[in-house]
Amino acid sequence: MTVFADTLFAAMAAHGDAPAIERQGATLTHGDLLRRSETRALELKGEGVGAFRPCPVLVDNSPVDLIELLAVYRADGVAVPIHRATPRARIEELVARLVPDPMLHGASTIVFTSGTTGAPKAAVLSAERQAAKLQMIRRETGWQDGRRTLLALQLTFSFGQWVTWLTLLSGGTLVFPEKLSVDAVAAVLARRDVDRLPAVPTLLRGLLDRPETAALPGWAGAVMAGGEVLPAGLGAKIRGAWPGVGIGDIYGLTETGTCDFFVDPPEYDAASGSLGRPGGDIETRIAEDGELQIRSPYGMVGYLRDPQRTAEAFDDDGYFRTGDLAQLRDDGRVTLVGRAKDLINRGGMKVAPLEVEAVLAAHPDVAGALVAGVPDPQSGEAVIAVITAAPGREPVPERVLAWAGERLERYKLPSRLKVVEALPTGATGKGDRGAVGRLFIEPV
Repeated sequence: MTVFADTLFAAMAAHGDAPAIERQGATLTHGDLLRRSETRALELKGEGVGAFRPCPVLVDNSPVDLIELLAVYRADGVAVPIHRATPRARIEELVARLVPDPMLHGASTIVFTSGTTGAPKAAVLSAERQAAKLQMIRRETGWQDGRRTLLALQLTFSFGQWVTWLTLLSGGTLVFPEKLSVDAVAAVLARRDVDRLPAVPTLLRGLLDRPETAALPGWAGAVMAGGEVLPAGLGAKIRGAWPGVGIGDIYGLTETGTCDFFVDPPEYDAASGSLGRPGGDIETRIAEDGELQIRSPYGMVGYLRDPQRTAEAFDDDGYFRTGDLAQLRDDGRVTLVGRAKDLINRGGMKVAPLEVEAVLAAHPDVAGALVAGVPDPQSGEAVIAVITAAPGREPVPERVLAWAGERLERYKLPSRLKVVEALPTGATGKGDRGAVGRLFIEPV
């Protein structure tokens, strides 16, 4: 086995009778999970899975998915998680790209990035680096052993993967909701018997909007936000609704091995709205054009069978080009301005969606906001936005815009604002700006 598989299977053996998976009252111990994974690994070897061969695994966030992924690692294969809801034609297209390649020697996982344009890139993760990154995250977060993690993340998502493996590595329990939905996650969280909730901010907004989780005064767990920016306003709402909770935040990319910056719960109030501090061995810088760049010993090997995009992803010094625009705050912490590709050019003036979203979401009647640019014959691009209502409130677009106009330059104000029931999200649960324009199209 690779060092990554060795680490996971040794941990499961050591934690034996401790619960590893819980779902709707049913429990599997670490020993159960180990034995079932080893049995399935023997079957996979009989089917031809071998050393560093890519093996697609269809997942939909159920315990059997973990058994299948672990079995691939135990059989020395390279696990490639693909969501079951992916259209068949796209699955066939992705699988066709999974052929043996020298880049896969020493690899453990291939993660297809969730780009909004072009074919997804297949990021190849090294087994040695993946194992080392888990230990790094464990140190940086003070991840405690034997705790219960509410798994409210996609297993196709790097965030969901490392949370899963680190929980097993530390002898903890993965608590699965009935399905990956706000209502199902809220039903589990309302019991207040989990220790950690790693989640994307979009899900956290939804939980604050549910009656059973709008207030959790008796819960003393930890929220770990990631996958997208946690706005300071949303963090403040979590602090008010769940007063006993510690709030942490992480930032990283699949290509850099995830988790490059950390906002520690004790420092949350001072660091909110920023990326916090870089983790150990992580080097960062802001380029002249404002792009955040990261050099990490835990990063990907490259994009499978795509040397051109692999080369373009790094500069001559080995820094990964994140595509995120960043600034240094007065306290020395880094804050994101937005994605370079998301910047809106309104008559020559640049508008960062993140800035506008933060202002809109700070309105007392608003739970969340998503901003995008759409073609406009007069200005080149127009700024549009959708918002969701805070619990018990009914935001009036004209009043929200007037309020925002006191806090933003005029050219940054949305020309159209619409209240929607839920912000559009992509496959990993993050906000999908590309879908905002479609919400303004009236049905015929």
